[in-house]
This record gives sequence, C-alpha cells and structure tokens, in this order.
Amino acid sequence: MKRQKHPIEDFLFTYYTQKPGQLYRWHPGPGVVLSGESATERRDWKFYREVVDESTGERGYTVDLEAFAQTRTEAIRFANIILAGTATRAANFACFGLHEWAMAYKSADNGIRHEYLPLRLGSAGTDAVVQEHKIRCTHFDAFRFYTPEAVPLNELQPTRETQRDLEQPGCLHANMDLYKWAYKLTPAVPSDLVMDCFELAWDIRTMDMQASPYDLADWGHRPIAIETPAGKAEYVRLQKDFADRAQVLRDRLLAVAQSLPLPQT
Repeated sequence: MKRQKHPIEDFLFTYYTQKPGQLYRWHPGPGVVLSGESATERRDWKFYREVVDESTGERGYTVDLEAFAQTRTEAIRFANIILAGTATRAANFACFGLHEWAMAYKSADNGIRHEYLPLRLGSAGTDAVVQEHKIRCTHFDAFRFYTPEAVPLNELQPTRETQRDLEQPGCLHANMDLYKWAYKLTPAVPSDLVMDCFELAWDIRTMDMQASPYDLADWGHRPIAIETPAGKAEYVRLQKDFADRAQVLRDRLLAVAQSLPLPQT
C-alpha cells in the first residue's frame, strides 16, 4: 500500500462525507419489504421499521419514511429547493473549469491546495490563464476555495445564502453534488440511484482535474488544455454530456424528495 494521495479518488471521500462502508450498505428504497433471516439485521438499522404480513404472519423490514422525514426535515426541504431550482435555470457552458485555476492563482504567494501535484504551466503560466479569462463561477463550494487575489476576479460573489438562487445545471460541481443529495436522503433514496450519482461524480471529478492547472500525467490522465480553443471545445462537449446525465438523475432525486411526508408547518 503506497498511502499516496489521489487527486480524484480521495476527493470523493473527503469533500463528500459518506464513508465507503456507508456507500456499500444496500438500501432498496421506499415501499420495499425485506424478509427472511438476512433481513433481521435491519431491525437495528436507523430509519427502518418492522412490518408483519397479516396473511402469513411473516415479519419484514422497510424504510420508515415518516421517521426519516421527521428527523431530516430541513435537509429534505433544502434538497427540494436546490434540486428543483437548478433544474429550471439555463445552463452556463462558458466557465471552462476556471474555478480550479482560481484556487491556484498567485500560488507563489499562497501555495496550492494539492501541494503534491505540479502545475502544468507553472505558477506564472497559471496566473496568466486566470488573468486572460472572465471567471463566472456560480457554485459557492468551489468559490470559497479561491485564493484571496482571485475572489474579486469572479463576476459573481456566491454565498451559502444565495446558493439556492445561483445553482445551474451546467455546473460541474452542482452535478457532482447530486451524489451528496443522494446520500443525504438515504435510505429514502434506493442504492441504485445513489450509485448512479456516485459514478457521475467520479466521472465529472476526473474531467474536472484533467481541465485543472495540475499535471496528472503520473496518474494516467492527459490534460484538457482549456487555455486553447481545442481544449475549450472539448471541455464544453464533455460538460454538456454531463449535464444531460445529471438532469436524468436530478429528476429521479427530486421525485424522491417531493414524495417524502414532511411535517406540516
């Protein structure tokens, strides 16, 4: 075991808080009753309840949606707001992944987040790319990692409070975050949907880092040189493909979130 940091894989278990063991725990989703000896372990699982088949007397276990909705009310409401709002907005396909470059801007003074990765164009070359482009990141959880000098260069100034108004379906981070909403709504979200969102996040993170200022040659990834016309074209093509995949998953997640029995206010 090398115990070496990985720029793609580590992100999925550090930025996102679900542990591998939680990801591997299978949930069928709402309306499914599990029976048999192997199902009895769910007797002690959070947000499961026991049910009895009146005709056979057989005991089974199913997701307790009422208990889940009572306990996770605010998370469910916020997920509904983010998922529904994002789906209604126009997609921005002109950001070219410059959020990662803004995080490495003026690295000679600030250092870089991924200190174990070399900058493909060096410090001065990275700064030049930032200075030569318009930066219009809409995602707060990317913007908050900008270097101090890069913050005023962003045309927008996202905050946690304006997140619900700025999220848009072209954003790589917003589409990766479908995985976050999926596991936050688990076990109400079936595991096949969680895994679909995880795989999308993995694929997007790979492209995100390929288009970043870092050199990932040692990890087997070629760069997407967004500082060139060809690189920009490739980035937009992939970004649109991810947006299409994400919209299908967003609709499925929203259907789950909207179906949960939230308490009346």
